[in-house]
Amino acid sequence: MEKMLLRRESLPRTLGVNTVVEPDWRQALPVLAGRSITLRELRLTDAPSLLALLSTEEGARCLSPAPATIEGFERFIAWTQRERQAGNYMCFGVVPHGMDTAVGLFQMRQTEPGFSTGEWGFAIGSAYWGSGIFVEGAQMLLDFAFDVIGVHRLEARAVVQNGRGNGALRKIGALQEGILRRSFLRNGEYLDQVLWTIIGSDRQQSRGYDGPMVH
Repeated sequence: MEKMLLRRESLPRTLGVNTVVEPDWRQALPVLAGRSITLRELRLTDAPSLLALLSTEEGARCLSPAPATIEGFERFIAWTQRERQAGNYMCFGVVPHGMDTAVGLFQMRQTEPGFSTGEWGFAIGSAYWGSGIFVEGAQMLLDFAFDVIGVHRLEARAVVQNGRGNGALRKIGALQEGILRRSFLRNGEYLDQVLWTIIGSDRQQSRGYDGPMVH
């Protein structure tokens, strides 16, 4: 989760939650609409809000350093689109209903060719912690990953000191597999990370919401 931050939005109609969708996400990420938020591809216009929300001391404490300027976030957003086109990575902005700009992001990269195994991460502005945004967005991302992309196994990493992040991963049904010793460099110090995993069969046991609408 920490290291990923550094490093497909158009279908013609709304589809029911039980409809199988096979969008060409390499050309454009679909829009995933939930009860209170929408997940969509990041836009350059999201750069100011992401800078304001993800660069606070509280929000950045357990993440890799975020871009320090609007231009830096614009370069990051352009990079996410290039990597998506290459089929390596996807990044959804989190947009609460009634807003136009993202207040956080969910991202996923392949660790094996074809996305059989991937790593995912998230960053939500601290002003929205405890709002339910993470759980709703995570469920939509995971459903998209397993049901549409065909991912078999997803991994996430969170520093041991990140109690909120580790608790959030546990809440959505991720299983702790171990501790990665001194695996994350932050401010010149190597920190331990917790390795969390979700596999496809786990999803069958953890579904407890209506699912996203895909546009």
